[in-house]
Amino acid sequence: LSPSLSPGDISGRTLIDIGSGPTVYQLLSACEFFPEIILTDYLEVNRQELRRWLRNEADTFDWTPYIQHVCELEGKGSCAWPAKAARLRSVVSQVIPVDVHRSNPLHPRVLAEPADCLLSCFCLEAVSPDRESFQQALRNLSSLLRPGGHCLLIGALDESFYLAGEGARIPVVPVDQPFVSSSLQHCGFQILTFHTYTLPPSMKVGVDDVAGIFFVKAKKL
Repeated sequence: LSPSLSPGDISGRTLIDIGSGPTVYQLLSACEFFPEIILTDYLEVNRQELRRWLRNEADTFDWTPYIQHVCELEGKGSCAWPAKAARLRSVVSQVIPVDVHRSNPLHPRVLAEPADCLLSCFCLEAVSPDRESFQQALRNLSSLLRPGGHCLLIGALDESFYLAGEGARIPVVPVDQPFVSSSLQHCGFQILTFHTYTLPPSMKVGVDDVAGIFFVKAKKL
């Protein structure tokens, strides 16, 4: 996400991460550009894991190698990782429930002001039973964003399932670039950049049938 968050490109006060899961990797660049980040997830177990990491509890997942790698990508050197971890912990203001299929995804909470940026990684296609639901979820999320605000989406291309453990086969609605583009435009977004990455055979290890990954930067009109 670093190139899309370069100074002067995307800015504002509040970023909402939609469907954070139990992870923070997606926020390691964003935390340098926003003084407030709100984390959201449908599952309490994921929200609890995020809170434990934010409290710096000893037995949480060790994100240090990932933070070091991002620091290197940003030209700061891996030794800068403690400052970045501290920065992320300092700017997260809330960890709250989300349901993208509600008209107000943060129900019963209502934002005092719309967000300046929405970020969502590998969420909408994984939680939507069909393409119509995907589009409606995107429309629901748009209500959280101010006009002129930015939406950053990362997702899977042409994926129909992933394995979440033994016997746990999770269905995914397959999406492609034309569908994602038209959905964003239909929901009132202007697409600024749309990049795709095709997975090489070496990265297809049998846990899913994903063909590639997309990254979209869009602006709410």
